[in-house]
Amino acid sequence: METEMTNWIDNVWPKFLDAGLSIVWAVILLIIGIKVINVARKLLKSALERSNIDTGVVQFLDAFVKFAAYAVLILALLGHFGVQTTSFITILGSAGVAIGLSLQGSLSNFAGGILILILKPFVVGDYVSACGCEGTVAVISLFYTTLHTVDNRNVVLPNGSLSNSNITNYSANEIRRVDMSVDVGYGSDLKKAREVIMDILNQDERILKDPAPIVAVDNLGDSGVNVLIRPWVKCEDYWAVKWSVLEAVHNRLNAEQIDIPFPQMTVHLDQNS
Repeated sequence: METEMTNWIDNVWPKFLDAGLSIVWAVILLIIGIKVINVARKLLKSALERSNIDTGVVQFLDAFVKFAAYAVLILALLGHFGVQTTSFITILGSAGVAIGLSLQGSLSNFAGGILILILKPFVVGDYVSACGCEGTVAVISLFYTTLHTVDNRNVVLPNGSLSNSNITNYSANEIRRVDMSVDVGYGSDLKKAREVIMDILNQDERILKDPAPIVAVDNLGDSGVNVLIRPWVKCEDYWAVKWSVLEAVHNRLNAEQIDIPFPQMTVHLDQNS
């Protein structure tokens, strides 16, 4: 009996010892892995916060990195105990492909939302033009961006299409140039017309002195001389300045008896026909 007990201990004890050592190494690997993951997450969050990335993006990336890192750590622990992880990874990969194909559009919008939040081609409050629409950015979510138009409509754009389109951000800079023009008749005093227009610009306090406004002849049209009007204003004054300057130019030119021509056509009638 004693001999059988001794043989059993001799056979089983090494297995217990190996199992114990394997568990100890697994615990050490788990502790080190958790510490490495925490350090990596802190470094990532610090780098993202220094880049002035939105809080929502930082939280999303932190959660994604945490999930991916713990998944790798669990697979490493399973491999340490001799569990075959190849088939497990294959199943996960197949499931991921199937889900990705079924949610292809949503994933495209999701990826586009991440790019927009990270790269910041615009922020909430900017006036932008994209995908054939324009308006003030009201909401930026992970899947859609909502624009509020000047006629009080909400336009919802998918982030996948938005991130791949040309985006014009009218609010990106503090100042903006107002592009206008007016035609002056060939028989009018062109120099006087330019002086009148420049006087209008100089009297408007919303128009910046630097850069200086420009009034110049652009081309000689069919009906008159085209004069460019190029003042610089703050972005928030753009529309108000454009509307008021055009009205003032019309009224002042008429008051100074400077002709503003309109398209004309000369018709010759054949008397013999």
